[in-house]
Amino acid sequence: MIEPLDSRGAALVIGLGANLPSPAGEPSETLRAVRPQLESLLSTWAGDACLLHWSPLVRTAPVGGPPGQPDYVNAALVVRLVRLPSHSAALELLQGLQQLELAFGRQRLEHWGPRSLDLDLLWWGDLRVEELELQLPHPRWHQRAFVLAPLLAIERKTPFPLPTGYPPLAALLEATQSHSAD
Repeated sequence: MIEPLDSRGAALVIGLGANLPSPAGEPSETLRAVRPQLESLLSTWAGDACLLHWSPLVRTAPVGGPPGQPDYVNAALVVRLVRLPSHSAALELLQGLQQLELAFGRQRLEHWGPRSLDLDLLWWGDLRVEELELQLPHPRWHQRAFVLAPLLAIERKTPFPLPTGYPPLAALLEATQSHSAD
């Protein structure tokens, strides 16, 4: 496990996904196109140095939602920064993420429905938030192979801390795969 940039800091983790075209093109093109905009948002928001660790793009079957959705393209981003986790800062970042989603044509028509871009704040250190618009850590991140596989790809190159109380990523991913085989 690596230490953040400074001993006070914490890892911030964002999940990315898309299964509909956006103004940038097909889902994989969307995730590539949002990357520099997300990097700019994070740089401005963090107000200090941050290190970004990107996963490869991963194609996954939809989970939940209406039947017949196209497959998703997913990725993850682990951000190492000095800024301390706080409720207000997390809400501010969430607003920025939602603005990016809108810029890429995101429409919230149905729960777990198809989308042109989905940006989820998965966790920020051990910050706990329980609100309608934001729950940290994300309540299902540890149960979703489409989140775990990209995170595991990052962890293999650059280990990072998980929120307190969660088993290793490999064990979480194995558990999701064994449940889908039942």
